[in-house]
Amino acid sequence: MIINSALVLPDAGKFRLRPLSKRTTFARFVAFPGVFVFLLLFSSAVFAQAPAIPGVTTLRLKSDVLGEERTILVRTPAGYEAGNQRYPVLYMTDGDGHINHTSATIEFLSRNGRMSELIVVGITNTDRTRDLSPTHLKTAAAAGIQFPTSGGADKFLKFIETELIPEIEKRYRVQPYRILAGHSLGGLFTVHAMLSRPELFNSYIAVSPALNWDNQVAGKRAEDFFKTRKEFDRTLYFSLGHEPGPIEDAFHQFKQVLAKNQAKGFEWEAQEMTDEDHGSVVLRSHYFGLRKVYNGWQMPRDPDTGAVAGGLKGVEDHYKNLSTKFGFAIPVPENLMNQVGYQLLFGDKPDEAIAAFKSNVERRNL
Repeated sequence: MIINSALVLPDAGKFRLRPLSKRTTFARFVAFPGVFVFLLLFSSAVFAQAPAIPGVTTLRLKSDVLGEERTILVRTPAGYEAGNQRYPVLYMTDGDGHINHTSATIEFLSRNGRMSELIVVGITNTDRTRDLSPTHLKTAAAAGIQFPTSGGADKFLKFIETELIPEIEKRYRVQPYRILAGHSLGGLFTVHAMLSRPELFNSYIAVSPALNWDNQVAGKRAEDFFKTRKEFDRTLYFSLGHEPGPIEDAFHQFKQVLAKNQAKGFEWEAQEMTDEDHGSVVLRSHYFGLRKVYNGWQMPRDPDTGAVAGGLKGVEDHYKNLSTKFGFAIPVPENLMNQVGYQLLFGDKPDEAIAAFKSNVERRNL
């Protein structure tokens, strides 16, 4: 029998099992998705230490809020040390399990002009269930599982807001744009953060969020949140693998809540990947989630010729609109402006071509 990865991943040693009778079946575990993965806990990538990769630094941060030391992994873009550029920041739960593949995804997409480079901040776990669950759930009755430390998401969010973010913004050159990503319980935490402290992050990626937690408490809060929200200039992407049962039901009900909202400026997308399971869905979800966050980033081109659309004015307008959307100045890439310059030159528009090349020289000298 092949068992899918967890939908809710409690920490080893942080919950207790009630004795089950011999008549207990696999279906009873499925009734509370993901609890059965405790049997496979030590094979889960979430708990594996990521091997060292170029550009990743390990920080030890003593938290007064949490009363413990936390390990933080920070990945900076290639060439960060040699330059002075500032970058948006992706904050990610289960950082040691996902920083490698997510960093590679960012590098790939940015190299292909689909997004900016990012600083990635991966938060490692001490008590995962405590930090990522928004309410105290004493017992999952159907499976006989107890979560004595659950319900610490607000304190964990306070740690991120008052200790982690200030430390990152003191140490690194950042832009005022933050993304939060989480998987499973981390996805639940991501949705909780959006509803609890909506001003803290600009975009959210929730992969297979455990929205079934505590009788879908997050979905109920979302319904109340959007009843009075007329504007919400944020982006949310959330996904699900092939995960039938309560987590899938909660996923669809959450979609229905969002579909009824009328908040101006709120962009969201829900995606199901039926050929992925709860564990494998993360890699593709981070790819498509970042594509959603950076929707419209790439400069439009003529579909027949591949030429940059709109000429010099089109390029300048495009990056002006991107700067407004993301809340910081985004310059036209030098190679793109050079391409526009040669395109204009060969199009018998020498004056515009000179203006394009001149703008590159001026930016380089700033």
